Formats: sequence, C-alpha cells, structure tokens
Amino acid sequence: MVGGPTASGKTSLAIELARYFDTEIVSADSRQFYKELTIGTAKPSPQELAQAKHHFINSHSVTEEFNASDYGILATQTINSLFEKKQVVVMVGGSGLFIDAVIKGFDELPAAIPEIRSRLHAIMDQSGLEELQAMLLKKDPVSHGRIDIKNPRRVIRALEVTMATGKPYSEQIHKTDSLKNDWNIIPVGILHEREALYSRIDLRTKWMVENGLVEESKSVIGFRNHNALKTVGYREMFMHLDGEITLKETEALIAQHTRNYAKRQMTWFKRYDELIWFSPEGWMDQIKTLPVN
Repeated sequence: MVGGPTASGKTSLAIELARYFDTEIVSADSRQFYKELTIGTAKPSPQELAQAKHHFINSHSVTEEFNASDYGILATQTINSLFEKKQVVVMVGGSGLFIDAVIKGFDELPAAIPEIRSRLHAIMDQSGLEELQAMLLKKDPVSHGRIDIKNPRRVIRALEVTMATGKPYSEQIHKTDSLKNDWNIIPVGILHEREALYSRIDLRTKWMVENGLVEESKSVIGFRNHNALKTVGYREMFMHLDGEITLKETEALIAQHTRNYAKRQMTWFKRYDELIWFSPEGWMDQIKTLPVN
C-alpha cells in the first residue's frame, strides 16, 4: 500500500513498484474514480497509465453514489482476483478512509437515506455547516474528532449513518468481520520536508490552473452538488466562476486548502506504526529492501 499526502509522488512510486514486481495498481484515490474529473484530481497521465495497468481510474461517473464501503467491497474483490495471478498487488492513494475500507474492512453500512440526507442538507443551508458539526459532536464525538469536519460530505455521512442506525458512525467502521483478508500488507509512504511538499503543492496547483482546470470546472458545474465536486480545487473554482474571487485568488486558495488537506493526510497515515517511509529519491534501492515474501 502506497499512502501519504497529496503531491508527494505516490503515482510515480506506485508505477515503479508495479513495474518492479510485474503487477497491477489498485487506485484508492476517492476522486480519480470519476471519468469527468482529470486535471483537478491530478489523475495519472495517459503515459503513466500505459506503464502499468490501473484499476479504479475512470471507473465511475460523478453522478453515481460510490462511498468508502462500496469501494472496500469492490477493491477487495479486485485485489483477491489479482492475487490469483500475481504475487504482489500495489494499492495507492491518499484517501485514508478508502484505504482503511480495504485494509481494515467495513461493516455493512446503510446506503444513503434520502429523507435524512435532505433534512441534513436543509439544516446546512439554513444554519451552516457549524450546526451539523455541533450535531455530530453531540451524537458521535469520536467521529467529530476523527473525520474532516470541514468536509460537508463526511459530516453528513457520519450523521446520516448515526441517525439511521441509532449507533454512532465511529462504532460501525474499521471492523474486520465483513471484509477479512489474509494479505501481507506492507504500507509505504514518501516523506518530504514540509516546505518541499508545500512547494510541490504550489507548483502543481499553478500547473492545474494553467492547463485547463477552469474549463474542466465549467464542464462539470452542473454537477456541483455531487459529493465528488465538493472538494478542494473544484469548490474554489466554482467560487471563481460565480464571480466571487479572481483567478489569482482562486489559485492561492486552492494551494492553501491543499496544504491543509496534506496535513490531515499525514496525521491519518502516521497511525500506521509499521509504515515504511521512503525518501523522495532513490526509490529502486529502497524498493529492493521491502520485506516481500
């Protein structure tokens, strides 16, 4: 498993691993599933995709409901199928919840409940995200402290499950009963100095803005209420398209929010005590030392 913060180079490392072990890649990036989103998700280029077979890239539409539980089931099936012909499988992504859905498993969670979801959206529209955050703190303080409470989709999903089942969302995830596996999981990540990572984020953000993020955002603005588009990059670009901020302000805001997201990702992946940190260079020498049976 290759995890870590955005813009750290996970795609390149995953390809190096796949080529070295003659295997395939299972993406665990919660936005690269969507075929309509390419630039704003830093999706692997056609050249990169040609170097190793990838699964769960361009596999869904933004109009589809596809949550971590759904992904956990499908990705586990895919990985088990790959192990029938490969000794090693590479999973890569920065979406910790989706990675955990595969590695740790999920209990069966209820699908979206339209009535509850509509009620929660109405509360947010009327009183703001802060009201939902307060509700979550009261109903499930563990989830309030664990998930990204600035992400409306995550807050609404946690509340939705809690209200539908009568049990805190935090008690219903990260359980291994429903999706057990006997894989030898070797988690690795790429460790950059903070300023070096922030510089990479700034450069990538600039590249996105200069290479079509405005046009891509225009093409999907009709789907802006779908979960995949309530995320960093698109959210700020929609503000620009609405005339609220300039393009220069948009770029700065995307970079800032991406840096904030990278901090949360690092916090998440540091929970893996056994995670092997790679330096930014010299990957092949480090790959050869991995404890692969």
